[in-house]
Amino acid sequence: MREHEEGQGHPVPDLSPAQERVDATAAPTADRPLVVQDGRILAYRLLDVADEIDLVAAQRLAPAPGTRRGALSNEGARSLVIAAPPLELALEPPVTVVRLAHGTMTASVSARVFAYGAVSIAFEFPIRDGSDIASLAPMCDEIYESPELDRIARELVQPLLDRLAPAIGGRHHWEGIETYTIVYVQRFRGDPTATQVLASPSLASLVIGEPPSRRLSARQRRDVLEHSHSYFEDDLVVVDWDSAFVLEPSGSRDIPDILELASSQLLELRYYDDLFDAELARVYRELEQVHRRRFFQALSNPWLELGRGVVRRLVELTEFAERVDNALKVVGDFYLARVYESAVRRFRIRAWQASIDAKQALLAQAYGLVRGEVDARRSVVLELVVIVLIVVEVVLALTRS
Repeated sequence: MREHEEGQGHPVPDLSPAQERVDATAAPTADRPLVVQDGRILAYRLLDVADEIDLVAAQRLAPAPGTRRGALSNEGARSLVIAAPPLELALEPPVTVVRLAHGTMTASVSARVFAYGAVSIAFEFPIRDGSDIASLAPMCDEIYESPELDRIARELVQPLLDRLAPAIGGRHHWEGIETYTIVYVQRFRGDPTATQVLASPSLASLVIGEPPSRRLSARQRRDVLEHSHSYFEDDLVVVDWDSAFVLEPSGSRDIPDILELASSQLLELRYYDDLFDAELARVYRELEQVHRRRFFQALSNPWLELGRGVVRRLVELTEFAERVDNALKVVGDFYLARVYESAVRRFRIRAWQASIDAKQALLAQAYGLVRGEVDARRSVVLELVVIVLIVVEVVLALTRS
């Protein structure tokens, strides 16, 4: 069975008896809006900052308040095994002001550090009580790809990395950034079922950030809502490639945590895909340069050094890619595991892994070419040495006679 966190029930609003009677019958229908009573927008900005981070050492370096190793609930732990649970860190200050086209908003901020060198900065925006989801679409659309959040995340991560410097190996700067946004609702007015929420014409538009004034086609709505999951009749998750909608009456953060983890894996795959591209380009350039050298110049060091460099980078990149691939393992068919697998499909993580595997094979093939060239040159040198020795023997024999 799915287990929720304890002690996080529904908030109790201060309503008059008349208001209670109205709200009790206010369950939304297809032509009645979904009105948020308790919700927030979770916007993640994930950056690759290092080859690896020692989380045990990082935990010692970080201040104790607000610092802990992230873990799923019991049900999540039974279906998903995280090899190295990320380290959750409080940031100073814990809130930041974000300027958007729709106005200035205050968001609480926190960070998660992953062992494979990724850092996630999470912005949490409260949703005003009484907002219907159609009215949230324009703001969500801006948050999904907000360059302002990108800028703030990069500013927040630098002092964090300075503080954790002794625990960081291979710190680097990469321009890429992965974004993910979750509209997280703990309660709608009228407590609609998952089926009623899915029937709302505004839900799909909210997930992909389209204005409610433009009605999506039936096919597009089906495509968005195809990746929806429910365990109880009152909870729901809809997963898209850069955003999600989560209805979770218990207040559990397991599903946002899983989607954040999957986003960090996608970030790392994009990073290693770029590394393999750069390494292949470098190897091909050096191959061309060595080929242009004169024969006797290319007999020794250039080929040997190139071969050593290629195999060293191949081993490093393969090790890093496997570390990301092994970060989380599915060991059961529980609800959270199905949500994670849905995110993997929606994020096209398998396609990124296939791309890296193909480039890894090309790099190995390039090493094979270099090794073959080295062996061929050595064979030519040995043959020349043998010919020289034979000539010397003939000359010596002639001089003696």
